Amino acid sequence: MELPTVDLPALPRLLAAPAPGWVETTDVIVVGSGVAGLTAALHLREAGLHVTVVTKVNIDEGSTRWAQGGIAAVLDPHDTPAAHASDTEIAGVGLCDPAAVRVLVEEGPTRLRELMRIGAEFDRNADGSLMLTREGGHRADRIVHAGGDATGAEVQRALHAAVRRDPWIRLVEHALVLDLLRAPGESPDGLGPACGITLHVLGEGSEDGVGAILARAVVLATGGMGQIYAATTNPAVSTGDGVALAIRAGAAVTDVEFVQFHPTALITPAGAGVPGAGHAQQPLVSEALRGEGAHLVDGDGRRFMVGQHELAELAPRDVVAKGIHRVLLATGAEHVFLDARHLGGDFLARRFPTIVASCLAIGVDPATDLIPVAPAAHYASGGVRTDLRGRTSIPGLYACGEVACTGVHGANRLASNSLLEGLVFSRRIAEDIAAGLPEQAQPAPTGAWVGGEGWVVPADATPTLQRAMTRGAGVLRSADTLAGTAGVLTGLGEGRGRPRTADWEATNLITVASTLVAAAYARRETRGCHWREDFPAADERWHGHLVGAVGAQGRLTQTWEGTR
Repeated sequence: MELPTVDLPALPRLLAAPAPGWVETTDVIVVGSGVAGLTAALHLREAGLHVTVVTKVNIDEGSTRWAQGGIAAVLDPHDTPAAHASDTEIAGVGLCDPAAVRVLVEEGPTRLRELMRIGAEFDRNADGSLMLTREGGHRADRIVHAGGDATGAEVQRALHAAVRRDPWIRLVEHALVLDLLRAPGESPDGLGPACGITLHVLGEGSEDGVGAILARAVVLATGGMGQIYAATTNPAVSTGDGVALAIRAGAAVTDVEFVQFHPTALITPAGAGVPGAGHAQQPLVSEALRGEGAHLVDGDGRRFMVGQHELAELAPRDVVAKGIHRVLLATGAEHVFLDARHLGGDFLARRFPTIVASCLAIGVDPATDLIPVAPAAHYASGGVRTDLRGRTSIPGLYACGEVACTGVHGANRLASNSLLEGLVFSRRIAEDIAAGLPEQAQPAPTGAWVGGEGWVVPADATPTLQRAMTRGAGVLRSADTLAGTAGVLTGLGEGRGRPRTADWEATNLITVASTLVAAAYARRETRGCHWREDFPAADERWHGHLVGAVGAQGRLTQTWEGTR
């Protein structure tokens, strides 16, 4: 298939950075400290390997702690893995990998019980049984939760405690991963397997500079890239660092056009519309609230999702986000409302304490007031392409969690499958690494595969990038809006910054944003999270995957892999 293309900036194959001033060696590096990274580290330790976990800020400041709804797994005897698989594939609109889905739903319950044995405590009924609820796209109650709407915080707490108890897991906090180190090899670019990373560590109030950690395998678990948008539920650290590193190193990425917009982010009066700049994070109003009976209404109090889908407000997230966006386009409003008043203040405070606290902080009492909500970038269904063992296209480099594309989510992630995916595939990665870990290799000379020094774009490009992506490559897209966004990115890519954290992050953002725009421009259909105004229907000719990579001159390429 001949793919439509749009002009985009040349991207760096290497970040500009000082030469490493220190070197450490370990068996396995895990980059990221959310559910995927910490679970991988614990399983790798079970195999007797020394593990170094590198995390960008503190160990518990990633996306996992913000997950409200819960973890989906078949624990009810009346539920089945086949039913869970069916719901997952329906939400994925035909692009899920059935083998990956089967792994998820069949191994998921065991991985969840392992998490409970580690120490995670989930909400239970009076008889001691796990309390199960339902979220959008699920046709059975199969969501376990903790603290009402604080599941991620409890998962992070349990994993954090387990990691801290193991003296053979070295934790490097306040460290931004820069580039992948690769050994010499037989590939056309003269490179072989991954053999470590470069990183920048911040000390106590001072910059300790760039170092390197050599390892026999590298696991990326860096989370998402929501900060390419001006409105996102992702934390400030979600700047696409892992995906950008993989792209620079030559790894394949896929399905990056499918970014899920959570339908119901809390909209504050100051945050309505497109925010001006920065790494803002908008509070999430979990769809579990809709699962308990809250309704979406427009400014006139009309339940607009009724009649649009058989599940109304509990339709898959892309359907609900599009329903809200249609109302916003038709009315010119900046948000719709979630009506939970009929659930009662006592129930809301007990079941959803986090949401209630966020609402009260902006002067909204869910017991008596409507909650202002609108879609915000939430989850990347695509990412670094992996197989069923978490292996990327670069030997020795693995990926799991939101940074990865395992094939589970297809064109749209089913609610509460993300934490489960991290649990399941991190275990598979650990088993694969333990089964055949090579000897430590020495890296090829830094920059040998790019023919020169690296470069970065300036940090002040970030606000402009975020606004352009939100307006032109957000919930609603077209050839014209995507071309306009590409033009903005091209202009930003001409700037040159300095080797510092904010500029490195800006470069990661422009890398993943450009990759997304290239794929979104090429895919001329509407499917799942990808909504093309100029191609409003799904098209069977597009039943497949766009695989992105960057060439020697930093130019993005897209190849097509049809599945039918």
